[in-house]
Amino acid sequence: MSFSFPSRVYPIVDTLNDPRRSHVELAGAVLAAGVPFLQLRVKGESTGRFVETAREVKALADQHRALLIINDRADIAKLVDAAGVHLGQDDLPVAAARQILGPEKIIGLSTHNLPQAEAAARDGIADYIGFGPIFPTQSKEQPDPVQGLEGLRQVRARVTLPIVSIGGITTSTSREVLAAGADAVAMIGEIMRAADVRFAMQTLLHALT
Repeated sequence: MSFSFPSRVYPIVDTLNDPRRSHVELAGAVLAAGVPFLQLRVKGESTGRFVETAREVKALADQHRALLIINDRADIAKLVDAAGVHLGQDDLPVAAARQILGPEKIIGLSTHNLPQAEAAARDGIADYIGFGPIFPTQSKEQPDPVQGLEGLRQVRARVTLPIVSIGGITTSTSREVLAAGADAVAMIGEIMRAADVRFAMQTLLHALT
């Protein structure tokens, strides 16, 4: 299917930056700001807990008519009837995820260099790629090497798939990332660490409209 991001901002709901708040609480705040598209990232929890959280967040997303992408787990995406899944290089192969989810669901694939991005494009299975980290990030325990804006420009010149860039992106740097070729920017830290998540999300949406 032909895919395009419904927003230039792709929030990723993760409690890594503030474990005192739940995924459901954070997702509710992000959705209340009016985002049409978000990803649920649950690390270090049991599958059962992941499923429970995904079901609650999916219900919230449905209320707000937003698309929910599940990080890593195609099986959970299918179980809760999410809009799709976002996979890492070491997760389930994209072809296997497509078998599980079928042709209509969205599949994204993280890439961290030009060869990986080109391989994703050649395979013709993923609907979009994530690319980064663009800048140093604190949202991953073992981040991949920083690719920078020049790395993004090289990928944009060689790959026609929609690109969401990730890694250390802030409101102040988001426009230059979009100008370098990203179709959307994925953000975790600046949004999830905010004292008022809804306001932070609304501010970012307004800034990039």
